[in-house]
Amino acid sequence: MTLISLSPSEILRNCDEGVPVNIQRVGVIGAGAWGTALALTARRAGRDVVLWALEAEVVEAITRTHRNHIFLPDVALDPGIVATGDLKKAAQADVLLLVPPAQHLRATCHALKPYLPGGVPLVICAKGIEKGTCALMTAIVEETLPHHSTLVLSGPTFAKDVALGLPTAVTLATTEPELGRSIAEALKTKTFRPYVSGDLMGVEVGGAAKNVLAIGCGIADGKGLGANARAALLTRGLAEIVRLTVACGGRAETLMGLAGLGDLVLTATSMQSRNYSLGVALGQGQSLDQILGARRAVTEGVYTAEAVVKLAMQKGVEMPIFAAMDRILNGNAGIDAELHGLLNRPLRDELDAAH
Repeated sequence: MTLISLSPSEILRNCDEGVPVNIQRVGVIGAGAWGTALALTARRAGRDVVLWALEAEVVEAITRTHRNHIFLPDVALDPGIVATGDLKKAAQADVLLLVPPAQHLRATCHALKPYLPGGVPLVICAKGIEKGTCALMTAIVEETLPHHSTLVLSGPTFAKDVALGLPTAVTLATTEPELGRSIAEALKTKTFRPYVSGDLMGVEVGGAAKNVLAIGCGIADGKGLGANARAALLTRGLAEIVRLTVACGGRAETLMGLAGLGDLVLTATSMQSRNYSLGVALGQGQSLDQILGARRAVTEGVYTAEAVVKLAMQKGVEMPIFAAMDRILNGNAGIDAELHGLLNRPLRDELDAAH
């Protein structure tokens, strides 16, 4: 492997000075489908890649067969990707992509802390809001791993499509535009196109909340409610996400971009989506326990629903669709009763910012 040409502190200093940054070694923390796809993308971009996996069988399979048989079985991996179960080895990089399940990000950061070189930029690739604390992913990283530049990668991305090299555009959010452009250049390929944004909050809220709404759209389709119902859920649900984003300090226009509308449409309309497909199964009468029991990969929307609603309450934001989803997923509420409640709410002006 090529040795790191600049120390992390030099990377940050050169970004501040506007000097092009040489990002050669990429560490990927988390070898689920998305982490594996990102590792493959970084490798296609010409980077040296170390992929950390929690599961020993994943490390062995990638090392021996160059496939992730558990989480991304149908895609051959570049033999240059080095799989490891050693966090210290993975952390020695010019940039780290953090790709654990959202509810495990805090524990992952604590485990990383003893091995993390000073100043190495951290790119959060998990989408969610922490249960209990209602903390967004950036807040968790800034609390557990201070003194590191924190970025967020989000957008409409099915892991398998990215891994296969199909055309994809994403948003890379950061308050340090030079660093963002350097990392975007380091990850860019002929088919993977990152756009830099300065709205961390909008990108985070959009990426987390759309998973919950995608479950709702799946329920509507599973119950055979028709395309009109799904379109109404998408539109009114997006209005709720915009209200929460603005209340949290983000920008409404961000939700019209890749990390908002783009990600929502993808996730809420395809059976490739774990969240949408879970909703379809719920709408067809399966229980949540049955569905989750048959899956190994995490369905983030199930765990984010409660946190989104609590965060909205803290911010004084009304989110009736999301509240109904939380009651269905976490309160044993009946789908038909919640649908009836939504359809019988008082009529409002469509562009009323409060409703």
